[in-house]
Amino acid sequence: MTIIVIAGGLSHERDVSLRSGRRVAKALRETGRQVIEADVNADLVPLLHRTDDPVVVPMLHGGLGEDGALREVLGVLKVPFVGPNGASSRLTFDKSIATSIVRSAGIDAPLQIALPHDIFRELGAPALMDGIGEQLGYPLIVKPSRSGSALGVTKVEEPGQLASALVAAYAYGPVAVIEQFLTGTEVAVTVLDIGDGPRALPPVEIRPESGVYDYESRYTAGATRFVTPAELDDDVLTAAGDLAVAAHRALGLRDISRIDVMVVESRPYFLEGNVAPGMTETSLAPLAMEADGTDVGHVYAQLVDRATARAEGRG
Repeated sequence: MTIIVIAGGLSHERDVSLRSGRRVAKALRETGRQVIEADVNADLVPLLHRTDDPVVVPMLHGGLGEDGALREVLGVLKVPFVGPNGASSRLTFDKSIATSIVRSAGIDAPLQIALPHDIFRELGAPALMDGIGEQLGYPLIVKPSRSGSALGVTKVEEPGQLASALVAAYAYGPVAVIEQFLTGTEVAVTVLDIGDGPRALPPVEIRPESGVYDYESRYTAGATRFVTPAELDDDVLTAAGDLAVAAHRALGLRDISRIDVMVVESRPYFLEGNVAPGMTETSLAPLAMEADGTDVGHVYAQLVDRATARAEGRG
């Protein structure tokens, strides 16, 4: 087989995607696999057609990468790929929908309001501020419903800051999510399934110097301290892992995901899911893999084999 790692794309997260793709491709080559790196452009489908036994590893972040569109195309072309199908990706990528699904499954998650830009524009910010404050309280987190890498995310301390935070979120999409700000310990839980059912890898505790895990904190070396496994009681770590696996199942995910969790007074809450976890030098999933005694290359080699077996009806 030939593994095609697709990275780049045209989303706001192109640079992060390229870095993730390069790392995964290099790690797979180190396991002895044949790897081609590709971008999303007019050459991609011809490449898939002329490659013998292609298997795709989608490492696109945001937009095309996580909204299910590329995965739907791969399904039409009957090209096996690592990760969830298009429908599950689409549900997970939209934070307003994902949170509703998770809460319906009985999983704890913060209260949330989805506000389309059209409603915000027509009704005006002043008419909304009091109602939002009464329902959710302050501080709040405002973020785009469909975006990743914490782009467009703002912490709002008081009503006067809400309108500008919404405008920042709308720069990345037509729907903003307004959410309770939970104070606690943020952890990222990578969920891995190589054939024996999904299991949680050791949770990674996130300690941003700025106090908010935004884009700069995520991708600037030294801006955030990561502790693996998280410095929490064993029963809390287990509960966070159980919640992540439950969310992974509720969203219909497969192979690998990252579930972001906030632990508030020993109780974990779902924040959001990620169908294509970052694999850069400052990403969280590789830290979890290392703590689990494995690495990026071996994990993705197994996931590629699983995707191939699934396409052949063997798994």
